[in-house]
Amino acid sequence: MIKHLISALLLGLTLSGPTRAGGVDDLAQLDVLDGGPTKLGSYVAALRLTLPEGWKTYWRAPGDAGIPPRFDWRGSRNVGSVSITWPSPEVFDQNGFQTIGYETQMVLPIEITPVRADRPIHLKGEMEFGMCKEVCIPGALKFDHDVDADAPRNPVIVAALAERPFSASEADVRTAACRLLPTKDGMQITAQITMPSAGGHEVTVIEPGNPALWSAGTSTKRSGNTLTATTELVNTGSGSFVLDRSNIRITVLGKNHSVDIQGCDAG
Repeated sequence: MIKHLISALLLGLTLSGPTRAGGVDDLAQLDVLDGGPTKLGSYVAALRLTLPEGWKTYWRAPGDAGIPPRFDWRGSRNVGSVSITWPSPEVFDQNGFQTIGYETQMVLPIEITPVRADRPIHLKGEMEFGMCKEVCIPGALKFDHDVDADAPRNPVIVAALAERPFSASEADVRTAACRLLPTKDGMQITAQITMPSAGGHEVTVIEPGNPALWSAGTSTKRSGNTLTATTELVNTGSGSFVLDRSNIRITVLGKNHSVDIQGCDAG
C-alpha cells in the first residue's frame, strides 16, 4: 500500500502547485456561463474549462494520481453559498494508473444563493486544476463575472446537469453497508451495495469525507445484484482520525450511468 501511495504521489508531483508558466493560459480557457434564476431564489451558472483536443482534466476524486480542481471564491460579492454539481466523469488508464476526469471540456454547473436577493451577484476568483496528455501540467485560471439575473436557461448547463449521477433511490439502491477494519496505515473499508448493474465494467470510488484520509485504488466485484468494493483509507495526517459513516460518499461509475450514494450503514 505504501509503495502504491508513493508511486501515485510521484506521478502527481507535476501537479503539486498552480502555475501560469509553460503556456497554460494558451492551452486552457475558463468561462462562466449564465443559466438564470431558480424558483428558490438562487441562480444557476457554470464554470466551463475548455482544453485542446486529447487533453484531460480531473474529477473531484482524481483516482490513483493527480489533483482535483480547487476553487477560490473570495473575490466574489453577494454570494452566500455555492453548490457544485459534478457530471459523471470518465475513467482513464494513464501510465499504469487509473485516473478519473473529463476529456477536452469540463462543465461544472453551480447554484449560487445570494446574501441579498435585491443585490447583484459578482463571481470573482480562481480555479486550480491539472491537465494531462503526454505530460501533466498544473494550471490556475481566474474568473471575473457579473451574473446575469435575467439570463434564460442555458442548453450547455442543462446538458451538464443531465449528466449528473443517479441518486441512490433513482438507481434502486436497496442497501449500502460499510465494514471497517483498522490497518497499519489507516483503515480498510469494504462497502457492500445491493443495486442493479450500472452497466459494463463498474468502477467504484469511495470518498471518506475526511481531508486527512487519502483513498487508495478501489477493487470492485459484482455477484448478481450485490456490488462489493474494497479500499484502504490512508491517514496522511498525524495522530488519530475519525471516520463518520454518514460522510462516506460512494460513486459507482458504469457504462450506462453512474450512481452517487451518500453515507453507508454499519456492515
